[in-house]
Amino acid sequence: MILGAAKLSSIAMIAWVQAHPFLGAAKQSPKSPYFILAGDSTTATQSSNGGGWGDGFLNTTLFQGATGINYGHNGATTVSFRAGGDWNNVLEVVGQVRDKYTPFVTIQFGHNDQKATANISLSQYAENLETFVTEVVNAGAIPILVTPLSRRNYKNSTGTPSIITSLVNETVATISAAHHSGSKYIDLNQASTGYLNAIGPTNAYSYNLNPVDYTHLNVAGSVVFGGIVAEMISQDFPDLRKDGYLRINEQLKKDVDRGIYYYP
Repeated sequence: MILGAAKLSSIAMIAWVQAHPFLGAAKQSPKSPYFILAGDSTTATQSSNGGGWGDGFLNTTLFQGATGINYGHNGATTVSFRAGGDWNNVLEVVGQVRDKYTPFVTIQFGHNDQKATANISLSQYAENLETFVTEVVNAGAIPILVTPLSRRNYKNSTGTPSIITSLVNETVATISAAHHSGSKYIDLNQASTGYLNAIGPTNAYSYNLNPVDYTHLNVAGSVVFGGIVAEMISQDFPDLRKDGYLRINEQLKKDVDRGIYYYP
């Protein structure tokens, strides 16, 4: 039997929606995104000994009913985050919100996994990330792997201060895990390193949680790097921006692109 054009068009549309579940959901039954942030202290809420980009992302870039929760945890590795129950909390929230929202899970580790005391090899680190991705997909959410935020430690051997790239191996392993698992990823390490190199140490230190903490972010730093995360996510998920869920700070984007210091 030869199918009519209308029937063929209907079949094609069904196939397209199945291949693009987020976009299809937005067309049929609009759901706001719900971002669940998993990671270490460079994602976590600001505290006396930790703080990352997470709260700046949640509090300054999400609109139109988009929301989320920050499960970033001080000292967390890809092993301890599971062993301590944090990962179960992430998956439970996915189950709780997926009927009302389109859940996304960002996953950023590496700062503590690389420490000798963690006893986690690079291959184990990558395998752990891939397992996280699989479990997020099975739970009904969209995973986004995030390479680790750069530390703000500089060297000056050439006369021009430049960031000590201490997280290269973890960055490569994260990207490899994304390729192997089919997950989207954003290269926050590359973006943050480039920006910090451009603005130099004096400006970079204004984002320190305290004057001698070159790893964790204060509230201003959280806004800046949370905004960078939002802009990168919008590149992979442009409908989030088009539909008003992710609002990009255009001045921040221009300054970061040009290597100009930005302080909110």
